[in-house]
Amino acid sequence: MTNIERAPLDLAYRQAVDYLTGLRERPVGATAGLDELIELLGGPMPENSLPAVDTIKLLGEAVERGGIPAASGPRFFGYVTGGTLPVAVAADWLVAAWDQTASLYNLSPAISVAEHVAGDWLVDLFGLPPGTSVGFPTGCTMAHLTALAAARNHLLGQRGWDVEKHGLREAPEIEVIAGAQHHMTIDLALRYLGFGSGRVRVVPVDERGRMRVDELARVLADCTSPPIVCAQIGDVNSGAIDPVGEICDLAHRYGAWVHVDGAFGLWAAASPSLRPLVEGVERADSWACDAHKWLNVPYDCGIVFVTRPDAHRAAMLNERAGYLPAERPGERDAIEWVPDFSRRARSLPVWAALRTLGKAGVADLVDRCCALTRRFAEQLAEIEGVELLNDVVLNQVMVRFGDDDAVTRDVIARVQASGECWFGGTVWYGRAAMRVSVVSWRTTEDDVDRSVKVIRTAVAAAAGAELDRRAG
Repeated sequence: MTNIERAPLDLAYRQAVDYLTGLRERPVGATAGLDELIELLGGPMPENSLPAVDTIKLLGEAVERGGIPAASGPRFFGYVTGGTLPVAVAADWLVAAWDQTASLYNLSPAISVAEHVAGDWLVDLFGLPPGTSVGFPTGCTMAHLTALAAARNHLLGQRGWDVEKHGLREAPEIEVIAGAQHHMTIDLALRYLGFGSGRVRVVPVDERGRMRVDELARVLADCTSPPIVCAQIGDVNSGAIDPVGEICDLAHRYGAWVHVDGAFGLWAAASPSLRPLVEGVERADSWACDAHKWLNVPYDCGIVFVTRPDAHRAAMLNERAGYLPAERPGERDAIEWVPDFSRRARSLPVWAALRTLGKAGVADLVDRCCALTRRFAEQLAEIEGVELLNDVVLNQVMVRFGDDDAVTRDVIARVQASGECWFGGTVWYGRAAMRVSVVSWRTTEDDVDRSVKVIRTAVAAAAGAELDRRAG
């Protein structure tokens, strides 16, 4: 490699390290507006080639001018967005440098084996049934799609229908059941699979957002064919966990397939102290979660688990083109387990993180985030005019400021504008709220305390502005 070829790589490395090491004090949130970013990064495509180093410098400048919020930093709490473990970042750099298609064993044997090992480790870590098949799609939407496709294959296959060959036009009916608080990615997967999101039979939830088993029993009794039941562990707002063990036992009596949306909540199963919260989760038929959330690996990496590998494989790839080699015993071709053919080795950072953390390290990461969330709740509850809207179950807490939605939104805007920390808004049972999500390995007690101080200041300022508005 010549110096000219190496120069952009060296510069990118320096900029990346500087960015990561500066995250603790870097402003949280974008400071550059749309017009500024377009001016910086846009314009006509160059007519002639430009030096690669200049391009990398420009990207670095965009970050320095606030074009990219420090979402992987220790005080970004707006979404369930993990940080990035150094070992996972390093592994991801190698994935890009090696540029091996992680679809077939014969294209990348080492990556194929590492992915298989990572899958086995995760099955064991979560306490899922031995022999459960694993895939690494882009995220939870594709993990849901994969799992629900396997469910469709299994349930229709039981009734003599080959859905992969004949489609859904004349297929027997499959009903889909989900709680009223189910995540939109379930609906997306159902749309992509041809079920339609509008046909979901919705089960009422309790005040915490958990599916009511008595109401599920009523819906199941009304089904004329074995359905798919979608349970949830870790509501994206409240962190609420459906009584998944009871749901599995009840649904299976009706011949249903139970799929679990565990986007971040499934990681509770990796913690001995939190495992009782998801008791019975291992009795489901499929699960979806994200590694780029609580495992803190780079985007993007979802994970899907299915207890019936034959249905899983058939739903993804039941015929091979002539140019594809046959899978030999012991080899693992990723195209058998996820929708995409051409794909990067997104499972390698997962393998690296799991090997480095070990079971104890994963449990500590999850436990620390939950403890920090409780610290948030305790301190926020002491602020006058603050209302906590949920019990802290995992790593989520919602707060409301005063009786007026406008005040809550004003507080959120002021906190975001501070650059010190970042929280997002949500709506919980028709009321505006601020959502706190603690997912990053970098977050400390000091980060919580600093953030609460900013919130206190924003609450006081918003309350003063509201008094002025009413007086005027």
